[in-house]
Amino acid sequence: MLILLPPSETKRLGGIEVPLDLQSLQYPSLAAKRRVLLRSLRQLATDPDAMMAALKLGRTQSAEVGRNLVLASSPTLPVLDRYTGVLYDALDAATLEPAARDWAGRHVLVHSALFGPVGGLDLIPAYRLSFDSKLPEIALKKHWSEPVAHVLARSEGLLLDLRSAGYAALGPAPIRPDSLYLRVVTETADGRTRALNHFNKKAKGSFTRALVQHGESFTSVSGLLDWAAGAGFQLRPGSGGELDLVVDQSVAAATV
Repeated sequence: MLILLPPSETKRLGGIEVPLDLQSLQYPSLAAKRRVLLRSLRQLATDPDAMMAALKLGRTQSAEVGRNLVLASSPTLPVLDRYTGVLYDALDAATLEPAARDWAGRHVLVHSALFGPVGGLDLIPAYRLSFDSKLPEIALKKHWSEPVAHVLARSEGLLLDLRSAGYAALGPAPIRPDSLYLRVVTETADGRTRALNHFNKKAKGSFTRALVQHGESFTSVSGLLDWAAGAGFQLRPGSGGELDLVVDQSVAAATV
């Protein structure tokens, strides 16, 4: 079973003095693709104005340029500790028990625009690159789509895709019965189903944390649905190839 998460724009700084090792990241077959982007990003960082325009950064975010310039020698952190924001605050990886963190390292992926899909405990530096960033002569969708789709297609067992649409476009998940895209929705008073925006990140983080703490690698959708019901989640089949995580409308409204 694999749980595929989106990254976050915001990153925790610092880390341990262990430099980035592309071959140590999950899916080492992507190392060449990762190396191309690292070179491009470092080169772009030598022209701060060009980088800030390419990454859509404001003047208060100029420090991001310096971080991209020293990616190869920067401190690293485990992926799930590096990202911050609503989803990762709800996941709260730092408070997981060692056994749960180990499980997350084997079953949770985060799809980075810079590194492609990486394992939950892979060591990466702080960086700035988003799915819609514009690098010179490199279109991220074209760069990543085929190789990422290839490695995901070779995965075995249940694949649960929690990515946003922008990151899903950088590498489509395989189309098969045990590959499912998770949507966070609510039901309105008149019985209609409505997708959620802001609250979906918190719901995905809480759902992922519960899966990680449970520590079972589900082999079937029915097994996942049975567990979710017992764990207090309203998870149900949605449209073709999708699962709906249903959140009470009053809870979602109070959180936004």
